[in-house]
Amino acid sequence: MTLVDSNIILDIVTDDSVWARRSRFHLELAALSGPLIINDIIYAGISARFESVEALDVLLEGMDIAIEEIPRAGLFLAAKVYMRDRSREGTRTGLLSDFFIGAHGAVRDHTLLTRDPD
Repeated sequence: MTLVDSNIILDIVTDDSVWARRSRFHLELAALSGPLIINDIIYAGISARFESVEALDVLLEGMDIAIEEIPRAGLFLAAKVYMRDRSREGTRTGLLSDFFIGAHGAVRDHTLLTRDPD
């Protein structure tokens, strides 16, 4: 199962001149390996580009992407790792939403498809 980050979907939806082709290729490749999913955080992240819930849901259905709830273990892990990251010295750039996405993938052992190196 592959957890698809918002940047991949938005690259395709916006037909990004730099990333759309590569993101589409990797999404199609991931689909060959099994189901594609997003979670509520990713759904919220891409929803700003749509006029309605129905329009976004039609897109996701057309891309054969399902929505999976973040398990409580993932929520717990995200908070712990986020707090550890926030307490470190130096520059902290991680957003809590990124920790939710990463922890969701980690506790469910999902592959994460993203172009975010962090």
